[in-house]
Amino acid sequence: MALYLIGDVQGCDSALQRLLDEISFSASRDSLYFLGDLVNRGPDSAGVLRRLMGYGAAVQCVLGNHDLHLLAVAHGARKPHRKDTLNGILGAPDRPALLDWLRWQRMAILERLDIHEVLMVHAGVLPAWTAAKTIALATEVESMLRSPDLGDFLHQMYGDEPAVWDEGLTGHSRLRVIVNALTRLRFCDARGHMEFATKEGAGATPEGFMPWFEVPERKTAHITVAFGHWSTLGWLNRADVLSLDTGCVWGGCLSALRISSAGSGAPLAQKLLQVKCEQAQKPGK
Repeated sequence: MALYLIGDVQGCDSALQRLLDEISFSASRDSLYFLGDLVNRGPDSAGVLRRLMGYGAAVQCVLGNHDLHLLAVAHGARKPHRKDTLNGILGAPDRPALLDWLRWQRMAILERLDIHEVLMVHAGVLPAWTAAKTIALATEVESMLRSPDLGDFLHQMYGDEPAVWDEGLTGHSRLRVIVNALTRLRFCDARGHMEFATKEGAGATPEGFMPWFEVPERKTAHITVAFGHWSTLGWLNRADVLSLDTGCVWGGCLSALRISSAGSGAPLAQKLLQVKCEQAQKPGK
């Protein structure tokens, strides 16, 4: 069995097909973990969702900001953006099934390979959160996504405040901070105050902030956190972080990282596989 981490697909179904051909994917043998932003901006978001649904238990996904945006548009909580390419889902005869499948995906996943833990999120993890805390908070959002109150939640989900985690937060403010960290985070300060205006790479870090994974004494620094979302950061391979959004929809590559345990406490064995994407959009997420 092989385990693959796959970066932001964003509706590029043909690139996904070529990537799966490249890795000789078998749904009966392999496991695919998608790091969010399955849909939007690319030409065939519906095709991506139908493909992943068809693979059943071989696929696990975390939701990204574009995936939540789709749910918000579908529930009338958000107006479509002029660059959206979601009509293939919103007007599809199987729209209810596609949206329902999306609602049942995860906000964070934690897997263990031998002695190694790999935490998967779309964007980032606040410095005060352990892996276990991240999963617990993600579960709070997942429960809301699957509840009858989904529409009300989506109407309250957007906004930059509160910009910092507080254990005493409740209701929609609490869920909004969790969503923002897991699906939008790039930069924060040492206390975990999030900054959302900057979308460039780490070289454009705003004053007083740092990439979330550079915060000293971050409580997930002892494990591997795999994420997407940050196409201007690109491929980053460290023992503690794996960044896999390599800008497929912007004319870059779609990436899959095969990981496995080498045993005996050795570092994770890795192999990066990529395909060039023919879809080219102007940057901006």
